[in-house]
Amino acid sequence: MSLPFRLGFESPSYLWLLLALPLLWALGWSSLRVLGAWRRVIALAVRTVVWTAVVAALAGVQLVWTSDRVTVMYVLDQSESIPSAKRTAMLDYVIESVRRHRNATRGDRAGIIVFGRDAMIEIPPYDDDVPPIRRLESLLDRTDATNMETALNLAQASMPEDTARRIVIVTDGNENIGEARRIGSRIVDAGIGIDVVPVQKQAGGEVLVEKIDLPSNIRKGQPFEARIVVDRQGATEVASEQPVSGRLRVKQKVAGQESLLLEQTVELQPGKNVFPLQHSIEQPAAYTYEAEFIADDEASDGLTQNNQATGYTYVRGKGRVLLIHGPEDLGDFELLLSTLRNANIEVTPMATTALFGSLAELQPYDAVILAGVARVSGETTQTITSFSDEQIEMLVRNTQQLGAGLLMIGGPEALGAGGWTGTELEKAMPVDFQIKNTKVQGVGALALIMHASEMAQGNYWQKQISIAAIEQLGGADYAGVVHWTMNGDKWLWGGSKGMLEVGPNRRAMLAAVGRMTPGDMPEFDPAMRMAVTGLVRTDASVKHLIIISDGDPGAPTNSVIQAFKDNSITISTVAVESHGLSDSRRLQDIARATGGKYYAVKSGRALPGIFQREARRVTRPLIYEPPGGVIPQITFPHPVVDGIESLPRISGFVMTQVKDSPLVQVVAQSPKPSTPENATVLATWTYGLGRAAVLTTDAGSRWTKAWAGWPGYEKFHSQLVRWLMRPTGDTGQFSLATQVRDDKVDVIVTALAEDDSFLNFLEIGGSVLDPDLQPLLLEMEQTAPGRYEGSFPIDRAGTYFVNVIPGEGKAPLSAGVTVPYSEEFRYRETNGTLIAQLASLRPDGGSEGEVTEPLEAELTDALLARDTFRGGLPPARRIRDAWPWFVLAACVLFFTDVLVRRVAIRFGFLKVWWKRIAGEPQPEPTAITRLDQLKQSKEDATKQRRGNSRFEPESLDMGGSQSADIEGLDRSSDQPGQTGSSSTQLGSSSSSSDGGQSYTERLLEAKRRAKKQ
Repeated sequence: MSLPFRLGFESPSYLWLLLALPLLWALGWSSLRVLGAWRRVIALAVRTVVWTAVVAALAGVQLVWTSDRVTVMYVLDQSESIPSAKRTAMLDYVIESVRRHRNATRGDRAGIIVFGRDAMIEIPPYDDDVPPIRRLESLLDRTDATNMETALNLAQASMPEDTARRIVIVTDGNENIGEARRIGSRIVDAGIGIDVVPVQKQAGGEVLVEKIDLPSNIRKGQPFEARIVVDRQGATEVASEQPVSGRLRVKQKVAGQESLLLEQTVELQPGKNVFPLQHSIEQPAAYTYEAEFIADDEASDGLTQNNQATGYTYVRGKGRVLLIHGPEDLGDFELLLSTLRNANIEVTPMATTALFGSLAELQPYDAVILAGVARVSGETTQTITSFSDEQIEMLVRNTQQLGAGLLMIGGPEALGAGGWTGTELEKAMPVDFQIKNTKVQGVGALALIMHASEMAQGNYWQKQISIAAIEQLGGADYAGVVHWTMNGDKWLWGGSKGMLEVGPNRRAMLAAVGRMTPGDMPEFDPAMRMAVTGLVRTDASVKHLIIISDGDPGAPTNSVIQAFKDNSITISTVAVESHGLSDSRRLQDIARATGGKYYAVKSGRALPGIFQREARRVTRPLIYEPPGGVIPQITFPHPVVDGIESLPRISGFVMTQVKDSPLVQVVAQSPKPSTPENATVLATWTYGLGRAAVLTTDAGSRWTKAWAGWPGYEKFHSQLVRWLMRPTGDTGQFSLATQVRDDKVDVIVTALAEDDSFLNFLEIGGSVLDPDLQPLLLEMEQTAPGRYEGSFPIDRAGTYFVNVIPGEGKAPLSAGVTVPYSEEFRYRETNGTLIAQLASLRPDGGSEGEVTEPLEAELTDALLARDTFRGGLPPARRIRDAWPWFVLAACVLFFTDVLVRRVAIRFGFLKVWWKRIAGEPQPEPTAITRLDQLKQSKEDATKQRRGNSRFEPESLDMGGSQSADIEGLDRSSDQPGQTGSSSTQLGSSSSSSDGGQSYTERLLEAKRRAKKQ
């Protein structure tokens, strides 16, 4: 009978200590002679076991289980460089291979991992056939790269260690992220075999538009040459001899406008083809160039994803400022525009109806001014426009990462009153748009009635618009939502009260909205009655109700409408997918009767902007217009107010809350209200690499009319804008170059002094924004005299914006690095070298892997005949440390050794017990008198003391009383019944001839009596 496990040792060199066992026996055989033969043998045997257990524990004894089961993980390459037909064939191959070769008797397991840029487990390893699935459920986020290293790591981590393991990789071998060869060596060191099923690419031609080579910075009017590099790859000698013809098209994009620069027919020779383009630019701006090749014969170009390339350049001019204004408000800023232009600051107006679409469009401007604009503007459904989250992110990153200035000018629809509360733009300002001070009166209350059940994705859009509205409200504002349930109309929160303060409840409100499922409301009257009651209970100064509906609920009663009028509560209605003219008119009548607005929308995408605009109605209390106006006080000696002793009177501003940051500088402040943190007129701070400021009053149209004739108007505004602007100047002594290499971009800066000597030991800082406007780390280090280098990783196609600050006060160096397409589309041939290297790796105790027949769109019998569950793998081992148990056993047996040596156990009682159990007669005990027992004890004691001399004194002179006592003792011992002393005698060497007591006993008795006297 064999054990299911065997012993192994982590440090077998300690086993040499077992050679000490003969010495242990030699020493113990002589020293334990007194124990007798059997006890000595038992003691030595126990000692042997104890020593063996201690040595085994020192050697790290382990229990090792072995198994012949096999686990195979199929790792499938789902990157875009592999045709979709072969990606589908991979799944069929796995299903059929497992069905044919998996040994169900021994419990073999199989699993699937798919990978592109990342990897996911499609089917974890389990002991059954792969089900006949037709599509992969693991949808990879990005398949524009091949990261085999991540897939192999995941495969190793997901395979059980109690079976033999093999990884079967189905790939073309064209990895462009990671190092599969390195991770493969680690995998085989863990005892895992690797097989590879190659995916052969179709033979054919391929054309790649590699790049557009442009100068990174071009001066205004400077001619330059752009070069378009096109690489033509031929599959065969015959095909390479024939040129590939097609059209080459070059476009230029600037400020959202696109123009065609070149379109001509070209012929591509094998290898790289370079086409020059002479060009010049007359206006400073950021320009994007796009080159595209379109082959006349599609068969000569296998992939179209690599037929486009883009380039970016920036034409620098004098300092420029972008002023963003409302579509109807440009006239309100004519004075500001003319003032800045008179100060040699070039200003470009941009209406909110034609906003920028990319970060590149913001690069020509050294500062951006938001001139009294709201986040959402427009009066009707057709004219409503808004800043998207992406555009807000661009404004913030343009300041934080690229160093441009950012100024927000106040107005009745600006700052917190313009719906900017809670946005990323608020974080970039030196003030918060929400008022946190409870002493500041004037709050708003907003109620929402949700009913849009017949609209496409009605519940989804109702959640989105509720969230958009709640996020617009300040902390002191009130909010409530009424929706219809099977039990009638109910408040979403707040119980019967309904309206709650937003500040402490905002997070709970947003969570409740996420769980909301409004039903088909039968009539408006009950819900509107609840809404007016809840709004009246609040102490808000502005109260507003928004109704979204398809218009089919019954009309409200006149008494309910009158209740809204009597309490100055306005109602705005939004009609979605209304059932006809009558239903729309019902919603129009409700809005018209209460002074609200009516909107009709056909798509849910228009709803968030409408609700953001309507939510601004309850933020009107942020507008502060004290009677008679106020004169702002200059509170900080800032460069913006150099040479300015005082500011003119203003009639109003938007209240804000100063950020709790030492970087914030409050330059001007109003004496009213009484809370200074809410009375800011002008505040500045440094935000990232740029500067930001907020002017809470306007620029002269409403609140600063007295400034129009003020002599310091031009000085104040020009100094403010110049302080914000990104430093400008000649960067001729500094040059910035970028180079795309593998999966990163190298950034190189050369710094020269005016005499062309190298500038060393500069503190050069830099920042990078990826195509998603996320910042990337860029650290610049000096690598040579006047040369500074850094790099950052790239993992997606798009434009990366690089901004390098060569020193304090120096103009920044800017560049755009464009990655036209992923490296996935640069390879066309199967990487047979990497495939062979992976398969040649041999695990210790096993054999090398195999490179099977190529995978085709139709599976071949030769490929399916390959047994992926075959042997040739290191035996599966499951190891468990056993040395703690050996230490415990040694401790227990050590006490057994002590017991054997120190305690003699007689086993005669077992014979007696057996006879009693068997019923055998017991011998009668011999009657022994007490005196006989004492005599026998005396004789035994005498034998034990043989050889010892006995002391018996001839005479004792102890005095009269003591002699008398002794004589009395002798007499008393002769009296009948006085046998106590004799009965306690235990072996004295001499005894009295007449009393039976020993001399010592009589002497002790006399001594005791003498003490009593």
